Amino acid sequence: MLLRGVLLAVQALQLAGALDLPTGSCAFEESTCGFDSVFAFLPWILNEEGHYIYVDTSFAKQGEKAVLLSSDLQAEEWSCLRLVYQITTSSGSPSDPSLLNLYVRFEDESFDRLLWSAKEPSDSWLIASLDLQNTSKRFKILIEGVLGQGDTASIALFEIKMTTGYCIECDFEENHLCGFVNRWNPNVNWFVGGGSVRNSHSVLPQDHTFKSELGHYMYVDSVYVKHFQEVAQLISPMTTAPMSGCLAFYYQLQQGNDNIFSVYTRDGAGLYEEIWKTGSPGNAVWNLAEVEFSAPYPMEVIFEVAFNGPKGGYVALDDISFSPVPCQNQTELPFSAAEASCNFEEDLCNFYQDKEGPGWARVKVKPNMYRTGDHTSGTGYYLLANTKFTSQPGYIGRLYGPSLPGNLQYCLRFYYAIYGFLKMSDTLAVYIFEENHVVQEKVWSVLESPRGVWMQAEIPFKKPMPTKVVFMSLCKSFWDCGLVALDDITVELGSCWSPERLPPPPGECTFEQDECAFTQERRNRSSWHRRRGETPTSYTGPKGDHTTGVGYYMYIEASHMVCGQKAQLVSWSLRGVTGKHCLTFFYHMYGAGTGLLSVYLKKEGDSGESLLWRRRGEQSISWLRALVEYSCDRQHQIIFEAIRGVSIRSDIAIDDIKFQAGPCAEMEDITQQSSGYSEDLNEIEY
Repeated sequence: MLLRGVLLAVQALQLAGALDLPTGSCAFEESTCGFDSVFAFLPWILNEEGHYIYVDTSFAKQGEKAVLLSSDLQAEEWSCLRLVYQITTSSGSPSDPSLLNLYVRFEDESFDRLLWSAKEPSDSWLIASLDLQNTSKRFKILIEGVLGQGDTASIALFEIKMTTGYCIECDFEENHLCGFVNRWNPNVNWFVGGGSVRNSHSVLPQDHTFKSELGHYMYVDSVYVKHFQEVAQLISPMTTAPMSGCLAFYYQLQQGNDNIFSVYTRDGAGLYEEIWKTGSPGNAVWNLAEVEFSAPYPMEVIFEVAFNGPKGGYVALDDISFSPVPCQNQTELPFSAAEASCNFEEDLCNFYQDKEGPGWARVKVKPNMYRTGDHTSGTGYYLLANTKFTSQPGYIGRLYGPSLPGNLQYCLRFYYAIYGFLKMSDTLAVYIFEENHVVQEKVWSVLESPRGVWMQAEIPFKKPMPTKVVFMSLCKSFWDCGLVALDDITVELGSCWSPERLPPPPGECTFEQDECAFTQERRNRSSWHRRRGETPTSYTGPKGDHTTGVGYYMYIEASHMVCGQKAQLVSWSLRGVTGKHCLTFFYHMYGAGTGLLSVYLKKEGDSGESLLWRRRGEQSISWLRALVEYSCDRQHQIIFEAIRGVSIRSDIAIDDIKFQAGPCAEMEDITQQSSGYSEDLNEIEY
């Protein structure tokens, strides 16, 4: 399917050192270098003349997949994985395109982590650059190609290369240019300089890496400028892992008074931020620039030159490097967003209140049928502003968060619940307090909310000066006061949403989009159902989901079932590994006739299932957290089984399922406040 003529362009892209590639790399010249096709799927075909492997519709059907698995790898230092690939399709834009996915498979996890995905077809080879954080764990790289619609659909891999270092680093000595791309402009563009290149009207320098004519660098020349402020941009690969430290590079400017050389960051939402700019006229020597660079979420680095006219000379760039420590002229420690987050299980963390009065109290409610527990586990602590017992109207309770550095994008998330107020408007509000200007800006407030349901709020903000987040509870009238609850406050760097954000790991399911990879043997009125909001029957079931309060969960509708009837929700197939697994999920068992909720382990090849965890009877009006620790070294599945109780008030719900490697950090207390029998098998080995 891939045209032979494309190979001419391919060979121009051939990476240096192909005959001596590092571990985890392959140029597919004569073999697949320890990367093997997984037998259960389509094979990847090595092209007869070498250079690439491929899968296409000449021997496979739409929807079929080919899986390539590496040998065991280690990355004790930060590494960059580069993939040269091509996805082709028939003319037109098919509704079901081919898909290329790259996963990381850690030795102690029963699922694979999606690191990168692509589906855009191209008539040329493309480069993906993926950061791999340093880890002591052994892992494998898994590459999955899924064929899409069309008679000529194909997916090809030209090269895989794993090297020590960061993907934003580059000395421009290799033909792939480390995945850096030029944003094309009809008049001015970044070009490769050095070596045998002599196509510029300007007298260009020797490169910085080798300090000779053999080396290469990037440059942009003003000779073709035709308009005022013509701009050339050189764009780095998008970061794929959080990093913070010192970005360094070497540059030269000729006639710097007629050009502007700047460095920007750009996130997945397209927001630019200038982080460096030349401050003096340039000279014809290599100058070192160092700038603090923080990428807590996916970001590109953009080297931009703006010319005022055709006599702006040239700008050259070489040897971009990154170090995970602050630059030499910086002494401040990097900010950790965790310092501004709190679930209130131990104390108030770094939050504090006004000195005038208690305002917010840290409370705990045991599981019961009348009062909702905390959001974290259903049995822990949260903050409560009780305005019922205030002696005056206009009561205000303020909760201050720690100081946040300025000029950073933040996402604030928290959960709140309202009780007792007749009018909810402004009963809880969030302000951003700018410390230097003593200014408070209201950024969010309650309008309407279901009473007694934990609701998630999400607030993005960015201020130039240091700020604090302030939560304010308010009772406007003596005759209309109530309770305001607050829990699980988190502050993250970056936007609250990002088009670059990958799907949640396969080990997690919130049921917000679908049922994930869970299946049911049969689907009818007595099956598990995906729902949002309250269940139809009164005095049973949740009022909202656990994830956001307005999202989706899975439940059984008891009014459609008979006593003793069961429904099973079966997980995808999980890989067996040595060591312990931790399964966490939230369950809701409220109703006088509530039946039985069980979790089973089904190992591949076994006819029966093994009980891991069970609850019987009414447990609480709250969502409660379950932690189930188990071991299994064979392929297996987890089954959630709900059995209808003695009456229609027997709805059972589950939400926010998560599989993790290793033992559970904290095991659930086996003592359950329940009106019925409770059985707990927290740790079972098979």
